[in-house]
Amino acid sequence: MKIGILGGGQLGRMLLQAGANYVVDTWVLENDENCPAAHLCHHFVKGDIRDFDTVYNFGKQLDAITIEIEAVNVEALEKLESEGVKVYPRPAAIKTIKNKITQKQFYKDNEVPTSAFVITENLGQLHNHASFLPAVHKIGEGGYDGKGVQVIKDDKELDKGFDAPSVLEKLVNISKEVAIIVAINDKGESAIYPPAEMVFDQVLNLLDYQLSPADLRREILWKAEAIALRVVKGLQSPGLFAVELFIDKNGDVLVNETAPRVHNSGHHTIEANYCSQYDMLWRIMLGYPLGNTAPIMPSSIVNILGAEGHTGTAVYEGLDEVLKMENVFVHLYGKTETKPGRKMGHVTIISNEKLDLTYKAHKIKNTLKVISNQ
Repeated sequence: MKIGILGGGQLGRMLLQAGANYVVDTWVLENDENCPAAHLCHHFVKGDIRDFDTVYNFGKQLDAITIEIEAVNVEALEKLESEGVKVYPRPAAIKTIKNKITQKQFYKDNEVPTSAFVITENLGQLHNHASFLPAVHKIGEGGYDGKGVQVIKDDKELDKGFDAPSVLEKLVNISKEVAIIVAINDKGESAIYPPAEMVFDQVLNLLDYQLSPADLRREILWKAEAIALRVVKGLQSPGLFAVELFIDKNGDVLVNETAPRVHNSGHHTIEANYCSQYDMLWRIMLGYPLGNTAPIMPSSIVNILGAEGHTGTAVYEGLDEVLKMENVFVHLYGKTETKPGRKMGHVTIISNEKLDLTYKAHKIKNTLKVISNQ
């Protein structure tokens, strides 16, 4: 089979690494010929994944196509789907999810529990909702990795919002934030990964480290799994989906966002689960049985981010020390240029002891730095 990936970042890179285990002809469309996935595919095409003609011409030669980022030309994917190219997930699901406004409306229409929200078309409308604060303002389209998200605590901070169609979500008193990855094949069969607990860097609003499986009471786990499955079933599409959930101080479970693709919350599955999220997506696209989502061992992940004050050619300080640690797996994304907060890689730790996981996560975070040589 000939299968294409729209986007050539680190998710595409890890997807291609898993794809090497199968007999498949791989294609990547990306603007940057030096992107992390470029040298791992059989065929690289330089082009804009947001351009209709580029995506259509790329996809019409393929048997199936998937995405590693939502910012793609959905209209081209709809045309390809109508002509018999399989798209994972279906364009209708991508269209629902890629815009935060339609995504929240989808939750409401499908009676999926989520935080209260109002839609604002511009900054002027945002000022009319001061009584709704504290809240989080999320731009409808174009946000990623914490960008396009602004916490607004009171009316003095309203000008921090976005002068574009956006969603204003009531601030949730969060006890834990977890992500559950759900796989659905063409037959409608599903597989659910154990939840991963995400701990965020409050300054960068990026994932700091995570633990999996998350430590949840049984009734909350069941509720979270049921809600995640309801979201994915409602999208009526095969594929791999990451459902991010808030657990509030009262034990209620609310959906935050959904990603229609492999996700950073599932990186640990490469070493820590019998079937990784990347292998699972290949199984779905190639029509093979769904894999075993059970954990081999508990795990933790630390993101490797570009250090503050460093822009230029990347240098990995402390890498030797981290590589000496037991049951630690370093993944560098092949990005030669660093800048503050840029995702340069991740480290997975596996251990049966939670204290060992958290200790090593903090040690790695303080040891491994990405600086520039300038």
